[in-house]
Amino acid sequence: MICVGLTGGIGSGKSTVASYFTALGIPVYDSDTRAKALMQNDPVLRDQITQLLGQKAYNPEGLDRRWIASRVFSNPDLLKALNERVHPAVRADFDRWRTEQQAPYVVQEAAILLENGAYQHLDYTILVVAPLKTRIERVVARDKVTSTQVQERMKHQWTDDEKIPLADFVIENTDLENTRKAVEAIHRKLLKLSGSTPESFC
Repeated sequence: MICVGLTGGIGSGKSTVASYFTALGIPVYDSDTRAKALMQNDPVLRDQITQLLGQKAYNPEGLDRRWIASRVFSNPDLLKALNERVHPAVRADFDRWRTEQQAPYVVQEAAILLENGAYQHLDYTILVVAPLKTRIERVVARDKVTSTQVQERMKHQWTDDEKIPLADFVIENTDLENTRKAVEAIHRKLLKLSGSTPESFC
């Protein structure tokens, strides 16, 4: 089974692209959602996070994402240490998940797939890009944060120019109809690479 990475900087719209693959019947593994679930429910990972960040990493409701973000996004070393604990757990979870899927290929959606080297474990990588101004506006509207806060998060991700050379496919996500057509074109190529055809994959 072919494994395809789907990535893009914050606000690029990779989740929109992922939804188009889902509509085509392709299983999509949402690394961000799964990471949150593992951080919440995996006892080993939970203990590692508590040792790294302290008891405040969890409140009575569970994982305190806002508090953790306030700590790690202003401390690159702490963010790196957190990722070094979370990413192996996510990779193992993805490997288990993909063995359960019945499809010509699967997609792993992840924000820093290229930065953390995880793309090296996959067969192909799709990069979603969009103008910086557009990305900032999207995140401000979506997360109800300031432009400065968004740009602070962006500092921890590579620029599109750094990512493009490592991607097998690049989708510019500025017009939804064009984005959908780009996904369909990549889908046809991946089916061909997997030995399937649109007619045989229903």
